[in-house]
Amino acid sequence: MTWVFVLVAIVAGGAGLAIGLPAWRAYQSREARDRNAERYLTWRGRADPPGTSMREGMTTDERRRIWIGAALGAVALLCLIIGLSTS
Repeated sequence: MTWVFVLVAIVAGGAGLAIGLPAWRAYQSREARDRNAERYLTWRGRADPPGTSMREGMTTDERRRIWIGAALGAVALLCLIIGLSTS
């Protein structure tokens, strides 16, 4: 019976990574591009006034995918704890 919980933990952890990691990387990539664009505009002397920013934050889809990935990670951790504690 223990192996069932460990197997569910492995599957849920893998699914959580497969869902959440691409969304996190897309967010980080967009943030880096925005920072570089702001730096370039500042260097060229065409920056927006202080206090304004081009950054838009996470999209709704990215936020949803990260929450789903985190929930699957929590399920994986819970199943692993249950599986190892019942052995």
